[in-house]
Amino acid sequence: RAIERKNLQTDNELLWRERAQYLPLQELIGESEPMQKLKEQIRRIAPLPSTVLIYGESGVGKELIAREIHRLSPRANNKFVAINCGAIPETLLESELFGYKRGAFTGAFEDKEGLLVLANGGTIFLDEIGEMPPSLQIKLLRVLDTKVVTPVGGNREISVDIRVISATNKDLQELVKKGKFRDDLYFRLNVIPIKVPPLRERREDIPLIFNHFVKILSNKMGLKPPPVDPEVIETLKTYNWPGNVRELLHTVERIIALMQGDKITIADLPDDIKNQSVVEQFKASTDINLPPEGIGLEDFIAEIEKKLILQALVKAKYSHKKAAEILKLTPRSFRYRIQKYGIKEGISDLDIKEAETESQDE
Repeated sequence: RAIERKNLQTDNELLWRERAQYLPLQELIGESEPMQKLKEQIRRIAPLPSTVLIYGESGVGKELIAREIHRLSPRANNKFVAINCGAIPETLLESELFGYKRGAFTGAFEDKEGLLVLANGGTIFLDEIGEMPPSLQIKLLRVLDTKVVTPVGGNREISVDIRVISATNKDLQELVKKGKFRDDLYFRLNVIPIKVPPLRERREDIPLIFNHFVKILSNKMGLKPPPVDPEVIETLKTYNWPGNVRELLHTVERIIALMQGDKITIADLPDDIKNQSVVEQFKASTDINLPPEGIGLEDFIAEIEKKLILQALVKAKYSHKKAAEILKLTPRSFRYRIQKYGIKEGISDLDIKEAETESQDE
């Protein structure tokens, strides 16, 4: 019977490995090289029982990845339980994870099952594991080693069969060096590490994600998904997205809710995205390397500033007011620069030709 059971377990593992290779990853959108590697890694580790530690900045979708690992695993028909270790006070976190017995503390009027027991047979996701207090790190390590949970105020151990997936936006190795995270727990959790790339490292995925969010949120608001101006996509691709996919989601929600016309245009984008886009485009168009002999910085900056003023005047059809608005300057500041560079009385034909050429190229 033992041999038969072992053979069945092996067959089951092989079936789930094969299943994970062919099932689509529903929530992970993107065709870039970093995303292809991430998807392949998820498919390979999903059927395994090993603990997983997901690294990534806030907003990259660490919980989505944990859910996909669970969905492609043999535990898919059982519960996926998630908890944010940084959002709950230490005393409450212990009772949430381990449960408690009636009378264990003031207000404990009845027994409560902990999340570690609730996830029995399934997966528990410990988000922001780096925020877990040291006293609970010891108890979690014991659960991982012994597969038993002792509720707060109880003396009876409860056996559990769980897969632990944790996530952090911090450098756990650095926390270990500083004595803020137990090294034995770190090695226990970091059996299979997954690093999730930030959105700025896979910019080619931004159009796919943006259009997906437009469709989903439009349907949610009872609206028809609007068409998108191609210039909007190019602008989004130049933004650095410090909040990653979560920030992009909130941006799309704001656009859909506040858009004036029947098409998403540059005017519908938040100012911070439009402003950074201009800065990034300027950086990309000015490949500057400091020469060995040095450079006259003030003269160099003055030349760049003059060129931008001339281009703004061309775009504004030589209206000082509109040119000042393009450069995000006050009329007074714009007049000062006009006087500073000696273009108050007019612009030479050569300057106009150069400015028009650079404006057309842009």
